[in-house]
Amino acid sequence: MQKGYAVIENALSPSTIQRLAQHATSLQNYKEAGISANTQLHIDKNRRRDKIHWLEDDNAVEKSFLEFAEGLRLYLNRSLFLGLHYYEAHFAKYEVGDFYEKHLDAFKNSKNRVVTTVYYLNDTWQQSDGGELVIYDKNDTVLEKLLPTRNTLVVFLSEEFPHEVLPANKTRHSIAGWFRIDKV
Repeated sequence: MQKGYAVIENALSPSTIQRLAQHATSLQNYKEAGISANTQLHIDKNRRRDKIHWLEDDNAVEKSFLEFAEGLRLYLNRSLFLGLHYYEAHFAKYEVGDFYEKHLDAFKNSKNRVVTTVYYLNDTWQQSDGGELVIYDKNDTVLEKLLPTRNTLVVFLSEEFPHEVLPANKTRHSIAGWFRIDKV
């Protein structure tokens, strides 16, 4: 992560990605995603339109991803001395027209989310399918524009990289997560 972010292709085993993708597409209980720096959930469809389902460790498929994330947390702490305490994540579903405007994952005046992860579950994806993740620097210069390609993991510093999800032209699935330093 010399530049503050990493793009890792073929991050998980083929069997794990297959189970995660099947699980994400079979879920029926996605909820509208909101924007909030506190416990008050605020839905704003002008800023984001994705739907989410929080991962829990009482589901074997979801637990397998959370265990992977725990290994990554330990690695990041050992290698970069970040002091990360825990990880939270949700499946994100973007249907046709859904997007998420440019934002930072760390809330102002609150050092909570330190490292962001985005993991893609989409089987095939073309440029014309939209839904790209665009990562910016603090001067609004585009650093990367990434197709949400299956089994790709993107990791970046939450406070350093504004990013957005461009409108999707077909249903797009991912897992968005955050390593945090606040206590559970």
